Amino acid sequence: MEYRYLGKSGLQVSELSFGSWITFGNQIEDNTSEELMAYAYDHGVNFFDNAEIYANGQSEIVMGKILKKMNWDRTSYVLSSKVYFGDGGKLPNQTGLSRKHIMEACHAALRRLQVDYLDLFFCHRPDKKTPMAETVWAMNHLIQQGKILYWGTSEWSALEIMEAHMVAEKLNLIGPVMEQPQYNMLHRDKVEVEYSKLYTTVGLGTTIWSPLASGLLSPKYIGQFPAGTRLGREELSWLKERSVTEEKLEIVRSLNAIALELNVSLPQLGIKWCQQNQHVSTVILGASKLSQLEENLNTLEVLPSIPDEINERIEAVLQNKPKHPAW
Repeated sequence: MEYRYLGKSGLQVSELSFGSWITFGNQIEDNTSEELMAYAYDHGVNFFDNAEIYANGQSEIVMGKILKKMNWDRTSYVLSSKVYFGDGGKLPNQTGLSRKHIMEACHAALRRLQVDYLDLFFCHRPDKKTPMAETVWAMNHLIQQGKILYWGTSEWSALEIMEAHMVAEKLNLIGPVMEQPQYNMLHRDKVEVEYSKLYTTVGLGTTIWSPLASGLLSPKYIGQFPAGTRLGREELSWLKERSVTEEKLEIVRSLNAIALELNVSLPQLGIKWCQQNQHVSTVILGASKLSQLEENLNTLEVLPSIPDEINERIEAVLQNKPKHPAW
């Protein structure tokens, strides 16, 4: 496993990391969650991603029990949570980015994860009803209290991220260090174009999610729609309708053919394609089976690099390379 700095910060994260969205406390048994985390850690993964909304807090409870049982040196791993959606409550102040919810969400995450501090704390979505200064101040209070070390955003626009930095600079506070956007072969614009200035101006780091487009970038969807998959889950029916189209499946078939020529799997090609972007700090992997995680973590060994001619063929298949505006 190799490690990259998280943007311009001094924090190093493994190039491949592990997240618990959909799976922990929901799709898989707790003993499977433990097996997956142990395997990831033993193979060099040092960043584990979570959020208050995942399984309405249950995901953090499961991960916290595992961390307690494993008793790993706290300095050896990076742990995150996210605030915005809440853990299931719908009353006023139980969601959003107000100072009240940010503080209470952080305390709840610390209890569920059974740790003294979070390495990374993300604003899971922008909150247009809360003043930016209130959110930035709240994150700084948590940093000053030692409850979080770095704060960042997830699925914010470049304009919103820059507003947070402008507020932080004006008030001599700490701005967001990292963003967690979706990034994969089928979803590229934010990472490749919208954030392009932020990598140099504010040193933005990225912890990208859905490198396999929620599993679409795998051979299992090429034929008859399989049972027991992520896109087959009822709560993700909206994602299935948007993702599983004949046009996209044709792209997947062509990409799978390229992967077979390289003697790797399509998921491995998809993960390496994301990882080769120098602005990606870490690629968050998800898995419901140990065999999936074994295959995905083996990516960088079986595919150290994608030859230029293969990247050109991939672009020819995708036909979606984002265009940079003429400034």
